[in-house]
Amino acid sequence: MDQKRLLIALVFSFAVLGIFTFIQDKFFPHPQQPQTVQTTHTAQTTAPGAAPGAAAGAEVPPPGPRLAVNAPLMTGSIGLTGAIFDDITLTSYHETIKPDSPLVQILGRRGGPTPTYAQFGWSAGPGIKVPADSTVWTPSAQTLTPSSPVTLSWDNGQGLIFQLLLSVDDKYMFTVRQNVINNTSAPVALYPWSRVVRDYKPKEETSWVLFDGPLGVFNGTLKQESYKTLKSDGEHVPGGGAFKASGPGGWAGITDKYWLTAVAPEQSAAMHATMSYGTVKDGDGSAYQTSFITANPVTAAPGGSAAFTSHLFTGAKVVKVLDGYQREYHIPNFYKAVDFGMLYVLTKPIFFALDYLNSLTGNFGLAILIFTVGIKLLFFPLASYSYRSMARMKGVQPKIAALREQFKDDNVKLQQATMELYKTEKINPASGCLPMLLQIPVFFSLYKVIFITIEMRQAPFYGWIHDLSAPDPTNIFNLFGLIPWDPMVISPLLHVGALPLIMGFTMYLQQKLNPAPADPAQARMFQFMPFIFTFMLARSPAGLVLYWAWNNLLSVGQQWLIMRQAAPKKTVPAKA
Repeated sequence: MDQKRLLIALVFSFAVLGIFTFIQDKFFPHPQQPQTVQTTHTAQTTAPGAAPGAAAGAEVPPPGPRLAVNAPLMTGSIGLTGAIFDDITLTSYHETIKPDSPLVQILGRRGGPTPTYAQFGWSAGPGIKVPADSTVWTPSAQTLTPSSPVTLSWDNGQGLIFQLLLSVDDKYMFTVRQNVINNTSAPVALYPWSRVVRDYKPKEETSWVLFDGPLGVFNGTLKQESYKTLKSDGEHVPGGGAFKASGPGGWAGITDKYWLTAVAPEQSAAMHATMSYGTVKDGDGSAYQTSFITANPVTAAPGGSAAFTSHLFTGAKVVKVLDGYQREYHIPNFYKAVDFGMLYVLTKPIFFALDYLNSLTGNFGLAILIFTVGIKLLFFPLASYSYRSMARMKGVQPKIAALREQFKDDNVKLQQATMELYKTEKINPASGCLPMLLQIPVFFSLYKVIFITIEMRQAPFYGWIHDLSAPDPTNIFNLFGLIPWDPMVISPLLHVGALPLIMGFTMYLQQKLNPAPADPAQARMFQFMPFIFTFMLARSPAGLVLYWAWNNLLSVGQQWLIMRQAAPKKTVPAKA
C-alpha cells in the first residue's frame, strides 16, 4: 500500500512536470464574446460613437516629418503625418544577452516588417472635418522630452483647431491631451478615440502559462482575446467580429511576453472599448486592434474649447513600474498586464521575495538559493515528520518482505497484515509523499515567475549560466561544445545541459535515501526516474532547474540527518 501511494505521487509529479516541458507551446482558447462591428480605417469619415478600425485594403500613409522622442528609458519618434506613435526603442533592453545586440524596438513604423503603433483622434457628425491618417500636424518643438512637452496642432479650415498636447515621463508613459479650440459660432460635439494597432501576427509566446495578444481591463475585469480568436471572428462573422465592452475608464492594448503598449483613457469617462481584426496593405496583411471611444461627446462651446486626456504606456512590463502607474493614474488592475495567473496569491509574493533578495545579493540565482532555504525552513516541521516516518518505514522493510512471503497468495490478508504492522510501528505510509506534493505549487509558481517576469529576463548566475530565464546553453551530446555539432537538429530532446545533469544526480541521491519498493518492477521504474526528470527539465529555464537541484540537495541533507537520528538503534549483545 505504501509503495502504491508513493508511486501515485511520483506519477502525478511526472505528469505535472511533463506538462510544463512538453506543452509549453500549446495554448488554451480564451473566453469569447463575438460581436459585429462596422469599421473604417480613417478617422475623417468615422461616424459618431465609432472608433476607427482596419478596413480591407487600407493604404499605408506616405512618410513625412517626424517629432523626435528622447526620454531616459526610450527613444524614437512620432510620425507627424497622422500623429502616429510608431517608432519607440527601449534603451535598457537588448534583444539577446550580447551587449552589442540591437535594442528592443517596441513600436514599429507602418510600411516596415513589424508595424505596431498607437494613435489618437476624433469622430464627429457629417460636415465636420476631423484629422485623418493623411493629416500633417505642426509641432511646437522638434523634440519631446520629460522636461519639454510638445503641442501638435492642425487647423481644419472650418474654424476648428485640433491639438495634441504631448508629454512623456522618465519611464514609459506618455500623456496625451486631445484639445479642440472652437472658433465658430456654434457648439461642436466630438468623440475622442484612441487605439493600439498591430498590423502583423508576431511569433507568439502564448501558452497555457502565458498570454500575449490583445487584452484590457473593462469594468474591473481582465479580458484577453487571442490573435486566433479575433482573426476567426473577423473572417467568419458578418461585418467583422470583435469583442466590445462599455463602462467607465479601464485600459486596453497589445501585450507580448515582456512588453506592453496600452492606452488608459480618463477613468471617470464612460467609454466604449473594442478588440477587433481587419486586413490592411501592410505587415502580413493582418490588423489587430484595441480601441476606446467616448460614449458621450465632449462639446466645445462657441469661442471655447474641449479636452480629453489619455495615457499611453509603451515599454517593459516591470512589476513595480506598473504598480506605480496604477496608483498614480488610478488605472484599474494595471498590474494584470503581467500574467501572474490564477495562482496570483503565490506567484506575486514569490516574485516580490525574489526581487527583494536580488536587491540584497545582486544576483537572481543567489536569490533563488536563499528563497529555497526559506521554503525548506517553512515546511521543516512537516518534512521532519515525513522523513522520520520514512526512516521507520525503511526499518520495517524486512518485516514487510516477510509478510509478502507469508501471504504471497492472499492479497487481502497481505494488506491487512501490512496495515496492522504500520499501526503497531506508528507509521503513516502516505507521509513520504508530502514533501514532493507540497513543493508542486511552489515549483509551478516559481516556474511562472521565472518565465513571465522581465526582471528575470537575461539575469545571469555564475559560470556558464548567463540567463536564468533560458535553458542551460551547454549540451552533453556535443561534449559541452567540444564537438562543433548541434544535436538539436535531430531532436529537441537531445539537449541536456550540465545543470540538468546536476539536478538528476541530486534526485538520484535523494532516491537512495528513500525506502526501496519491495516490488522489483516498481524498483526498476524508480531507478529510471532521475533519468526521466533530467530530460524533462533539460529545456526548462535554468533558474527553475537551479531551484530543483538546490532543493534536492537540501532535502538530501535534511533527510539523511533526520533518518539517521530516527533509525532504530542496534543493540550490542552483552559479554558473558
